[in-house]
Amino acid sequence: MASHKMERLKQTVKFFLTCAISVCMVLFGFLASADNAPEVVVYTSVDDVFARPLAKQFEKQSGVRVRLVSDTEETKSTGLLNRLIAEKKRPRADVFWSGDPVRAAVLKDKGVAAPYHSPAAKGLPVRFSDANGYWTGFSARARIILFNKNEVTEQQRPASIMDLLNPSFSGKVCMANPLFGTTSMQAAALFELLGDEKAKQFFTRLKKNKLQLLSSNGEVRRRVSSGACAYGVTDTDDAYTALRDGKPVGMVFPDNDPAKSGIEGLGVLIVPNAAVLIAQAPHPDNARKFIDFLLSPESEAMLARGEAAQIPLRPGLAGPEIFPALNKLHPMRVDYSQLAEKLQTLSRGFLKDWVADF
Repeated sequence: MASHKMERLKQTVKFFLTCAISVCMVLFGFLASADNAPEVVVYTSVDDVFARPLAKQFEKQSGVRVRLVSDTEETKSTGLLNRLIAEKKRPRADVFWSGDPVRAAVLKDKGVAAPYHSPAAKGLPVRFSDANGYWTGFSARARIILFNKNEVTEQQRPASIMDLLNPSFSGKVCMANPLFGTTSMQAAALFELLGDEKAKQFFTRLKKNKLQLLSSNGEVRRRVSSGACAYGVTDTDDAYTALRDGKPVGMVFPDNDPAKSGIEGLGVLIVPNAAVLIAQAPHPDNARKFIDFLLSPESEAMLARGEAAQIPLRPGLAGPEIFPALNKLHPMRVDYSQLAEKLQTLSRGFLKDWVADF
């Protein structure tokens, strides 16, 4: 009798052990499947709230998981740029989705980027991309002057970036640190178009006119919205956010009419996004798929309709109603690769010293 009970106990233990092993095998299989799931690692300087919806849409269409790695507002683009350069020999990222093409051009110069001529780039203006395929430009922002309507009359609205040097604007203008983000790109563009001496004079006079130097474009938007600054140099997406929130602001696309700007050909600085394939990417096939998706008309339309409020580069795609279409603007004639070289020089020299003096 005892031996019979012992046998039944052994069978019961064996049954539960078999069940436990089966459960573990299923669990380990699931985990292994999850670990081996197709993925793409995307470093992006674009705000997560703008990048995340596109990443989710790509995941839905492709079945490829997107791992987004973002940067901070204050060091946007620059922090991830340095990280990509540091990881050059053992890259962790597959794609760099840059909020501007200058950082993309730096990656090309440093040997971090790989060429890729995406078939999805058809219809995008070639002037906003690298001719050799090391980065491709799509949906854009523009640099604008934001102003507070309660502080600025119709007659006081600037037509040119140079108007900010007017003594009547003393202490009323704010701008983000030109060592980072799109402000750094605009600084490099001014040096490229005006020449070093005239550009240095501009920044020196701007400081003498009691410029308020802030940490980010977002802080510029907040200061102008509150009236703490009458004028702020920032991007179109910041203007969109302020207007959406009902702030008493207006915007000017500076130097859009060369006849009024006094500087023939200066124009509005257009800041396209840039898609970069990382050299020796861990997941190169998925990286190309993600870049194809970013460059598609669908993605440009999503970025135009959503909170990013970006201006499509493709002709015929509807952009945000509050902004003029690209063909209604007079873009600066700049070579983004040359801006990258200029910026690297300025960030170690004049601009570094200029910021340090504040």
